[in-house]
Amino acid sequence: MAVQNYRELIVWQKAMDVVELVYQATKIFPKEELYGLTNQVRRAAVSIPSNIAEGQARQSTAEFRNFLSIAQGSRAEVETQIMIAQRLGYLPQQQTDQILNLSEEIKRMIYSLTAKLK
Repeated sequence: MAVQNYRELIVWQKAMDVVELVYQATKIFPKEELYGLTNQVRRAAVSIPSNIAEGQARQSTAEFRNFLSIAQGSRAEVETQIMIAQRLGYLPQQQTDQILNLSEEIKRMIYSLTAKLK
């Protein structure tokens, strides 16, 4: 793979965008959710670019694929938690859609990158 640094990966850059969107969105969550849903979705969001970075920094392609799989799981977790927040009335539909659309794009990019690593 020609990428020398994880920061060059567009999927990592977009995952960083999701982190920003999630942090912005969760600022408006109720205070009683600070140690519940707010913390959970933020940690899952941070996990996406973190696992992409860690995997790319590993010495083997198999390890990179494994970390991409973990990132994919965290991405699905974020989607679920954002949909929960929207259902509970914590997020407007527009913010929900923005995060979910970017998450879907990341999903496709992770699948594509994983396929290229086989």
